[in-house]
Amino acid sequence: MKLNVREIAVFSMLGAMMFASKVLMDVLPNIHLIGTFIVAITVVYRKKALYPIYIFIFVTGLLNGFATWWIAYLYIWTLLWGAVMLLPKKLPEKAKPFIYSAVCALHGFLYGILYAPAQALIFGLNFKGMLTWIAAGFAFDITHGISNFVCGLLICPLIILLKRLTPKTNSY
Repeated sequence: MKLNVREIAVFSMLGAMMFASKVLMDVLPNIHLIGTFIVAITVVYRKKALYPIYIFIFVTGLLNGFATWWIAYLYIWTLLWGAVMLLPKKLPEKAKPFIYSAVCALHGFLYGILYAPAQALIFGLNFKGMLTWIAAGFAFDITHGISNFVCGLLICPLIILLKRLTPKTNSY
């Protein structure tokens, strides 16, 4: 997965845009465009999408502190990337907005469950404590999933834009 100078610049900007969008939307709890960006860049750049994802993760830790909450970021966004990688490359055009939004929404609904193992290990929670932690965040996960579905409606327009900006010589 060797990168050229253009890709380094584009992936750096995408990672920075993901972070900036998160900061701009921080006033709204669990409503952000990170899932939208991850799904779109994964559809367009496939394996290379991991570069902007981990740039986002690193910048988030760098500017917000590499605290215990950050550890789950190392895998939680990669799980969304992996789910998108498992989708067929050739989806019916009319189904794409729904499928991409649904995957994004599912990640939001499951966010607390996906985050819980790291919290349990870090804070020494037993299984019951982990389930209690998940239950306490359930309302936030509902908000997260619904907002991811709505924000996910921007995925297809973002894919179109990214494909227009990507030279045809690159084969992803």
